[in-house]
Amino acid sequence: MNLPNLFPFLRWLPSTRPRGLGRDALVGLTGAILALPQSIAYALIAGLPAEYGLYAAVVPVIIACLWGSSQHLICGPTAAISVVLFATVSPLALPGSQDYVSLVLLLTILVGAFQWLVGALRFGSLANFVSQSVVLGFTLGAALVIALGQVPNLLGLANLEGRATAWQSALQLAGHVREVHGPSLLVATVTLGLSILVRCLWPRLPALLIGIAGGSLLVAALPGAFAGVERVQPFSGNLPPLALIRFDAEDVLRLLPSAVACGLLGLVTSLSIARALASQSGQMLDANQETRAQGLSNLVGAWFSGYLSAGSFTRSGLNLQAGAQSPLAGVFSALWVALFAVLGARLIALIPLPAMAASILLICWGLLDMRSVRTLWRVSRAEFAVMALTCAATLLLELQTAIYAGVLASLFFYLKRTSQPRVLQGREGEDEVLRIEGSIFFGACPYLQKLIQRSRAGRLVLDAHHVNFIDYAGVSMLHEEARRLDGEGRSLVLRRARPQVERELRKLEDESSSLLIER
Repeated sequence: MNLPNLFPFLRWLPSTRPRGLGRDALVGLTGAILALPQSIAYALIAGLPAEYGLYAAVVPVIIACLWGSSQHLICGPTAAISVVLFATVSPLALPGSQDYVSLVLLLTILVGAFQWLVGALRFGSLANFVSQSVVLGFTLGAALVIALGQVPNLLGLANLEGRATAWQSALQLAGHVREVHGPSLLVATVTLGLSILVRCLWPRLPALLIGIAGGSLLVAALPGAFAGVERVQPFSGNLPPLALIRFDAEDVLRLLPSAVACGLLGLVTSLSIARALASQSGQMLDANQETRAQGLSNLVGAWFSGYLSAGSFTRSGLNLQAGAQSPLAGVFSALWVALFAVLGARLIALIPLPAMAASILLICWGLLDMRSVRTLWRVSRAEFAVMALTCAATLLLELQTAIYAGVLASLFFYLKRTSQPRVLQGREGEDEVLRIEGSIFFGACPYLQKLIQRSRAGRLVLDAHHVNFIDYAGVSMLHEEARRLDGEGRSLVLRRARPQVERELRKLEDESSSLLIER
């Protein structure tokens, strides 16, 4: 068996040079500094203890980097995936409890198995069928859902239970708005203001980390005034521990639909980021290998307490811009995070929850890609409608249902467009010519058949030079129309058909067929 097929990193690892290794270690340190506050914030979004965000930024990242095909893609916990996990699992168990953690890790394994199977069957390109308008709408909606979910921590109402939809959460929050804790709101305001100031004046510095540090120092400096401010739950600093995952048939069945939705979302996010980075770096990307790597990272990572991971645009973009020489930059990033998790656990436990909530709000603001929304409005109103529907569904429905709604809306508009292929009409002497620019398949047959039946020409010519595909329904329709026209003393001619189209047509050709094929 070919070893590079089992261990893809053997293709590039032997060519690594010491200078490139040092560069990757430095880039990895920069990525780890960015990953620390993000990973903790995402774990809290997912309803998990803070340390699980760090665990998810270690083993899954290493596996995805070594087995993937992208040189710059960095995986780990993400905002969108985290909010989907919370919306999926919180109705089944108390967030933060051991049962909750077990369900999240079980869901991670199911997602990993689904993703790996998609890659093993070489269906990685199927993720392309989830359009960018769906991803954009989901991201916008998820940003609002995440922000809304952090408002209780921002206002010192951390004891409120999670709800399945953003609408339900908003109604619940409205009933407790008079219980705002002033000191918590002040800590959040200081953290947010400091982060924005650093981002505006010194954009190269880790604004989130500095903002969180500022909010933490404020609470530590005035313990009496901020005694009631909630902190990140303490945890023991250690490497990602092995997890004992219980495979209960009932839990598996309940989580399976969400596993498919989360798996598709993770693949679409990761492959979209990988394609964007590859276009900038000039690298060739293997979608199936990357899909298998994503699945393997979740399958293996769950046993090391890492919850569901996907591509991170922020960390991946930083990886490319900082000059990473190989995927080892991501590996080094994960190792740095592991080191910080072991040595910095006590410091992390001093972080106030309102400070974390403020940093998450800043992350949500970064997810609001209004430039793409405006561009989508100018380019395609149909795709804009898909985006808007997905965003609305994200706010009103459970998030995995919102993904399905967006995909179905996208497919609806696609099928509507392909069911009416472009047809140019013209004359060549006494002949009427219809030039078809699209596929002749079951969805387009009624439209094309109506155009054929409207013709009164003695000889109707279908120019099929731009027809790439024809199915059984299309073949049957053309032969049927040819026989009808022949009975009326007229003829139907197919001209300039491509070889694959002509082969399909001749499969149903018999003595009664009146269809004329010209080259």
